[in-house]
Amino acid sequence: MIWDLWKQGFTAWEQTTTQYMEKVLQNPAVLGPTGAMLTAVMKTKSATDRALASWWSAFGLPTRRDQERALHKLNQLESRLYDLEEQLQDAKHPKGTGSPDSSLARAPSQAR
Repeated sequence: MIWDLWKQGFTAWEQTTTQYMEKVLQNPAVLGPTGAMLTAVMKTKSATDRALASWWSAFGLPTRRDQERALHKLNQLESRLYDLEEQLQDAKHPKGTGSPDSSLARAPSQAR
């Protein structure tokens, strides 16, 4: 009973608020300044990111981009290693004679 009353009140509030917010957020007087503010915030964020990257590299530390590049190379090397392990496994055990529980034929999550 109390729950139903609360739910009805919430639904009425939600509908009224939704109608009001739709009108407010479609108003050009709100959209213009909001868009300008968002643009300014994004420009500030971009400048801050560039300044931090310069600061990190000034100390000889890798920036986020450097770390992402290194991680990408590491993932490529890991993929090539798995391919080589599979080729080695295939060379050791021709088709039909391979051991499925071999230590070289493990899933990436079980890697050393």
